[in-house]
Amino acid sequence: MTAQWSDVIVEFKNVHIQIRQKTILENVSFQIHKGEWVYLIGKTGAGKSSLLRVIFGDLRPVAGEVRVRHFDLACIERKNIPFLRRQLGIVFQDFQLLPDRTVAENLAFVMRATGWKNSKKIKERIAELLMQVGLATKIHYYPHQLSGGEQQRTAIARALINEPIILLADEPTGNLDPEITLHIMELLQKINRNGTAVLMATHDYPLIQRFPARVLECIAGRVIERK
Repeated sequence: MTAQWSDVIVEFKNVHIQIRQKTILENVSFQIHKGEWVYLIGKTGAGKSSLLRVIFGDLRPVAGEVRVRHFDLACIERKNIPFLRRQLGIVFQDFQLLPDRTVAENLAFVMRATGWKNSKKIKERIAELLMQVGLATKIHYYPHQLSGGEQQRTAIARALINEPIILLADEPTGNLDPEITLHIMELLQKINRNGTAVLMATHDYPLIQRFPARVLECIAGRVIERK
């Protein structure tokens, strides 16, 4: 899917990423626009997760410029990282749900942690989100009572709480069977059509062929655009 707007929401300029003095990626430059869908591919250890960590402020680049909207991630103060993350939605392969809390309680926990205080508004937003991801009837279920696909839908609902400008999805279908994978992809595509950009790290090349979009590849310490 091509960008529908000209607004740049993520920009890397000549970025160098290291972990414990080891170079992971160097001279990385690209842009992501509002409403765009971009795949991030590459072998295990090629730097996909490290790049995502830079975007959500968990890893600081050692050189270059990284901007997410008006945040400069090369020099962002720690106190401002929560404000950055409210602009982002993050979905992981392993769901990372709290096992002792219901679907609603998992969402409410994150909402209160990101500044929501009005109980009525929290309840209304949870109902809205669960309707959006097709889990309205599972609001009081615990994670162990859900299928893998339902757990990932809960994680996606959690990522959408604060209406992010971009959804960072790190192998979001990696633990799901093919049929459930298609359902999750269709949900993510729907979210994207509503205006949220998606940056999705994946090893699933047949999935990219089925849902084609722009592709960035981490290879040999660089990030290149695949045509």
